[in-house]
This record gives sequence, C-alpha cells and structure tokens, in this order.
Amino acid sequence: MKRFLLIPLLIMALVGCTALSAGPADPGGGSGSGAAGETGAGPQGGPANGGTPGDQAAGDGTGTAAPDPSGGAAAGQDGSGTGDSPGDGAGAPGEGSPGVTITFVGDIMLARRPGEYLAMGEDPFAGVADVLTRSDLTVGNLECVVSTVGEPVPKWFNFRCHPRVVPVLARYFDAVSVANNHSGDYGKEAFAEQLRLLREGGVAYFGGGMNFAEAHRPLILEQGGLKIALLGYNNVELRSYEAGPDTPGLAWLEPDQLAADVRAAKEQADIVVVYPHWGYDYMFWHAEDQAELARIAIDNGADLVVGNHPHVTQPVEIYKDRLIAYSLGNFVFDDFLDVGPDLAEPARTSWVLTVTVGRDGIRHWETRVARTDDRGFPQWIEGAASPCSDGAPEDGYLCYP
Repeated sequence: MKRFLLIPLLIMALVGCTALSAGPADPGGGSGSGAAGETGAGPQGGPANGGTPGDQAAGDGTGTAAPDPSGGAAAGQDGSGTGDSPGDGAGAPGEGSPGVTITFVGDIMLARRPGEYLAMGEDPFAGVADVLTRSDLTVGNLECVVSTVGEPVPKWFNFRCHPRVVPVLARYFDAVSVANNHSGDYGKEAFAEQLRLLREGGVAYFGGGMNFAEAHRPLILEQGGLKIALLGYNNVELRSYEAGPDTPGLAWLEPDQLAADVRAAKEQADIVVVYPHWGYDYMFWHAEDQAELARIAIDNGADLVVGNHPHVTQPVEIYKDRLIAYSLGNFVFDDFLDVGPDLAEPARTSWVLTVTVGRDGIRHWETRVARTDDRGFPQWIEGAASPCSDGAPEDGYLCYP
C-alpha cells in the first residue's frame, strides 16, 4: 500500500476523463448557474431505498470487470473491476464476507435544465442506474435546496429544486449531503423545509440540521453487520448558511470541530466517511487546505474522505492507507452552459466512486467515468481510464472499466 500517493492526471476532454496531478490551487470563479426552480421533500431519517425493489445487492460498485484475485486492499485508484476475492481484506463482518459496497457520486443539481427535464418525466439517473442500484449503499451531494419558500440570497447563483425530486432521489440514494454552498440559497425557512421534505420522502440526509448539534451529528447507516457513519461539511460561501445553537443550517468545516466530530463518530461506527464541500471552482489541483483538512479527518479516525464542489475531478491520494478523493466532479449538472470551451468538457466529467468496506476499513475501491449529456444527466463513458486500486503503479494506478 502506498502512502501519499498522488495520481498524475491529464485532461482528456473528448473521452470525458480528466486525469489530474495534485498541487496547490488558486481560488477560482463562481459555481454553476442559477434560477429558482424546484423544491424537494424529506428531512433526516431512515435510509432511502437506493433503487427499485430488489436491485440492491452486494458486489462491486460498477459491475464492469471480473474480480481481481490479487486484491487492492485499503486503497488504490479505480476505474473499473470489482471487489477483491472473499477473505482477502476487510469485508463485512467476518473475513470471508464479500464486504459492503458504497457508491459515492459528486454534485447533484436538479434545478434549471436538469429540473425541467425531470418535470417532463425523465429520469436523471437512468443512464447510470446499473451502478447506483447494484451497490449496497449510495451517497451523493444534493446541490440545490428542496423548497417552495424563501427568497434568493444575494449571490451569483441560487439553486432551488422542486419537491418532485425527492421520490427520484429516494429511488436511487440511501443518503444525501445537504452541506454545500447552495443549500442555504433561499434562507433558513427554505433550508428547514428541505429537511422536512427529505425526511418525509424517505431520503436520509447528513451535514445539516435544525441546530448546530444536529448538523454535526453523524448519520449512521447499518448494512451487512457494519455501522457506517457519514459526516458532511461545507466551507464555501456563505458562512451565514451555518447552523446556529438554535437555528437550522449546515455543518461548517473547521479543523478542531472536524477532529472532534470524527472521534465521536468513530466511537459509534465501524467505518467513518467524511464528505466535504470544499476547494475552488474549476481547479484541477486540490488546494493545500483541502489536504490539511483531509489528513486531520484521517488522523482522528476517518476511513475515507470524499470531496465535491470544484465542478471538475481532482486528484486521489492515499494517506495512512486511507483514501482521499478530493473531488468527484459534477454528476447531474448543466454548468457546461456557463463556462468557456476550455472548461465545458471537464465540467461534464465525473468519477463515480465505489468502495468495498469491512471492519478493517477499505478493501477495494474503483472509479468509473461518467459524462453529462445536454440535459445535464450522467452517461457512462466506456473505455476511459480513471483511478483504481488494482491499477499498475507505472500507470498512476489507473484502470479501465
């Protein structure tokens, strides 16, 4: 297992895979675009169904390649392939178990163009449903406030999505993060309504709550005998979106609070995942502050850090045999409409990350490349390399689906 492994990445626009190497980033421009749109439904609560009945089964997150007998214990970079052979790593309870698979996706923005197509009955996730429904658990970042109330706060872009998005999310996702720079776009009342709508709609959420304590409380999902804690954070405009002692809002990403939250979550769960909204728009390198925060999380007990917000993919790193994915990019989004030709293709690209976990941590992981179509909906890009734990070191641990 390599430590501090940084994956050199090159922008491969036409195949939809941005391969990037790590390095400091400079602050970038504004994110996405906006117009009020649609509201959703459901506060924190039990897991969503993560797919149509009967489609969730343990296995590799992508179902694209045969299992690798050598295994890719604790970390690696994936692009395809499946889990390790039974018993070679951490697995769910017991070493002979195949483990629990969790699929993570990047930013899900269901307002504007994606919201319009959804309102016409189209399914934003149909093109990648095979992976979303095959994993035991599926997690994403909900990059719009699900609400019908409130007024837009003064900023460049405000995203509000309609409550009709909630049953669609419930079909595919077991949990969503509400810790991002758009969940407060229509004020505290709208944020509180979002929590209620998500809860009532059966979509569990994390990274936000009706007060500070609830926002920082981990969402714990139980699967295959494992307890998996999810902690969500934001440190991108605006700080006013943060939860107060008695007011609704999101969890703000501060080093000392992050360390305390992770330690507390580790006492309650077998696996701790930190899911931060951080970094700078359209920067292909992760910033030093992202690396510092990720390492604080891992030093205090996190098993996995999965980032989002920059609207492009960023490097993957191994630190203390733990995985840091700095940015998975846009998953459902139409901000390719708002950027110039040099950024339009990278802004369409995302990595869908699937990890296999057990009591000992991560035993295998892989990514698969998706590209948003003109509706802003993700579609698989076949044959594109992306990070994979079974990859060859000379290839920067890149694999193909």
